[in-house]
Amino acid sequence: MIKINLLLGRKEKKRVGIRKEFIILALSVALLLAGLVIVQWRMDRQKEEVQAKIANTKKEIAYHRSLLTEVNKAKEAQKILQDKLDVINALRKEKSSPARVLEVLSVQKPEKIQLDSMKKEGLKLGIEGIALDNETIANFMTNLRNSKMFKNVDLIVSEQSEQSRLKLKKFTLSCEIILL
Repeated sequence: MIKINLLLGRKEKKRVGIRKEFIILALSVALLLAGLVIVQWRMDRQKEEVQAKIANTKKEIAYHRSLLTEVNKAKEAQKILQDKLDVINALRKEKSSPARVLEVLSVQKPEKIQLDSMKKEGLKLGIEGIALDNETIANFMTNLRNSKMFKNVDLIVSEQSEQSRLKLKKFTLSCEIILL
């Protein structure tokens, strides 16, 4: 009789099954490792991109901060200029300001007159000076009356004085400043 050993076939099948499972396990581990390497590579690349964006953003922030300091300096300069303009405009509006009075006096003064002093008390103005003759003083008074700045122009004193062998007229005028 022929004897068939079935146990060996089973053992053989078990060995082939174990080999297949081992190969599947090794392939699974290899695929898992490959997947992990790919995920790590992507994360490193994204990390580098984010760091590059952060660096660019920091550069932009530094640039904008420098612009902000320049803008603040420009605003301060503009404020200073605006304050100066406000003062100038206030002086322009104030028609009886000392600067305006001096401007009108310098325009109305004939060449042959030298003004020595002026005294302002309220709206009254006292003017002292030296002229070549009485006619020059009269012309000066007429010019002041014709200006829109002064009224009640009166001669207080006119006396002769001598300076450097020249006979000159020393005078004192009184007038009122008109508020416009």
